Amino acid sequence: MPSRVKVINVSKNFDDVIALRNVSLEVKKGDVFFIIGSSGSGKSTLLRCINRLENVSSGDIWIEEDLVTGPKANIRLIREETGMVFQSFNLFPHLTVIENITLAPRIVKKTDPKEAEENARILLKRVGLSDKEKAYPEQLSGGQQQRVAIARALAMNPKVMLFDEPTSALDPEMTKEVLDVMLDLAKEGMTMIVVSHEMGFAKAAATKVVYMDDAEVIEMGTPDELFNNPKKERTQRFLKNVLRA
Repeated sequence: MPSRVKVINVSKNFDDVIALRNVSLEVKKGDVFFIIGSSGSGKSTLLRCINRLENVSSGDIWIEEDLVTGPKANIRLIREETGMVFQSFNLFPHLTVIENITLAPRIVKKTDPKEAEENARILLKRVGLSDKEKAYPEQLSGGQQQRVAIARALAMNPKVMLFDEPTSALDPEMTKEVLDVMLDLAKEGMTMIVVSHEMGFAKAAATKVVYMDDAEVIEMGTPDELFNNPKKERTQRFLKNVLRA
């Protein structure tokens, strides 16, 4: 299976703070990588480096044949290839749902407005919000807004979807709405890198689970390997605290 994303010995420093230290991983097409770890372990920084919201201090990141970290990297193309969904929904409040979804395809990809709207309606059906295309963000629940944010990211037809704590601001019912959409994407073969504490989703959908601590990848394996038979003491201690909570 071809690689979608390769992270090779990536480090990232913020002045004297080490955010990533020699991180390497390879994400194949159709993989769902689930990254866990304590706050400040480097999980979100890694995602931000993959789509060049942050520049690496050293190392390389590839998205298929494109060197993301190269000096001549096409940042706009990288952002097209990596759909990102954040903890906050970041929808434009003055635009309707369908306008939020069609904006980037029309402006960035120069997609015909009618074609962009048709695609947006397909995506809204996919995330269960066909009846909300004319609504404004303030008229939606948090879970609905996050599903619109997912549809907006999918509208650019990305090669990989990056999810940075997509449910952490939601209550349990809304969390389920969003995780159900993400689970469907995983079943459809979407390549995904997910930072989250939703262990149930990891067990149901992840192909690999990555545990990070103190800016490093400590352990990586299948959900069964990592949750049921972690080899490293730091992983065991983290999972004991998280699963007990």
